[in-house]
Amino acid sequence: MKQLTCEMCGSNDLIKQDGVFVCQSCGIKYSVEEAKKMMVEVEGTVEVTGTVKVDTSNELENLYQIARRARDAENADNASRYYDMILIKDPTSWEANFYSVYYKSLGCKIADIPTAATAVNNCIESTYQLIKANIHHQAEKKKAILEVSERAKQISVLMFDSANQWMSGVDQRVKMNFAGQFLAATIASAGIEKTLCEKLCIVFADDDEIMSSIAVNLLKERLAEGVATDAKGEVDYIATILKYDPTYEPPKNQTVADITKRAQSNTSSGGCYIATCVYGSVWTLRRYRDDMLGTTWYGRLFIRVYYAISPTLVKWFGKTSWFKKLWQGKLDKMVAKLNGNGVENTPYQDKEW
Repeated sequence: MKQLTCEMCGSNDLIKQDGVFVCQSCGIKYSVEEAKKMMVEVEGTVEVTGTVKVDTSNELENLYQIARRARDAENADNASRYYDMILIKDPTSWEANFYSVYYKSLGCKIADIPTAATAVNNCIESTYQLIKANIHHQAEKKKAILEVSERAKQISVLMFDSANQWMSGVDQRVKMNFAGQFLAATIASAGIEKTLCEKLCIVFADDDEIMSSIAVNLLKERLAEGVATDAKGEVDYIATILKYDPTYEPPKNQTVADITKRAQSNTSSGGCYIATCVYGSVWTLRRYRDDMLGTTWYGRLFIRVYYAISPTLVKWFGKTSWFKKLWQGKLDKMVAKLNGNGVENTPYQDKEW
């Protein structure tokens, strides 16, 4: 008995359609003559001399169809597989560059979220570069950027939700043992939206239409959510927005001058995000920040990292009881120790350095 075997994917599911044999797995087409040469015995092989030519003119198109079909069906394994195949044959494809990473990261385990999120972060700029270099119609360019934006936001939220559900299911008696792993996962997933926004502004800085129609909206979203970055970052965001939208007003009733002044002091003059979430307001910790941490270079570095991360954590977990419990014990001990060392817990005007 003889059967056809696809030379591309090894499938035996080939059906004759419109005078050619079509592989139902990968879509490759073979002429009748080519099919005859490919016939093999089930219990053996037929040695063929010479070169067998396969019609691959529609191969890339077929791979795109299969990959998109898998994508639309949310079949992550198949989508990742076929986008990998496309990327080998067409390294200039923004779609394959992005989705090959996206679908691999989508199926990661909780412990692998930081690594998966980093992979997504790393592919965003190269994807933007491919869109810019290879799509020349502006409407198609916008469509591609918005698709990447939507998908990147989706995976950021999915990673966060997965970590949150996992943490919620951990026994209260051992929850603290997994706090570091959980925070690493959530911080990494939060970084995707930041990268998405800031890399867009870098790659398309010379494209006024993209900046005014897409980038500005992303910047406004991050400022409105209060998770943009530290004060200097806020100034950069606002300066970019005002270039394309002079009528824009910063959130929280702050003027650009106010934010600029804070940026020049290399820190934030606002309250401590996590401490404020837990206590409402903590004068002791704010004094400690200004009088002790802020007097050394490593202290100032810690403050900048803290203000870059804590707004996102508070936005996502601020209303959950376990988040407050996670921090309250540590902060209670720290405040008590500082009070014992003479740091007062009375109303206080933040310093500017």
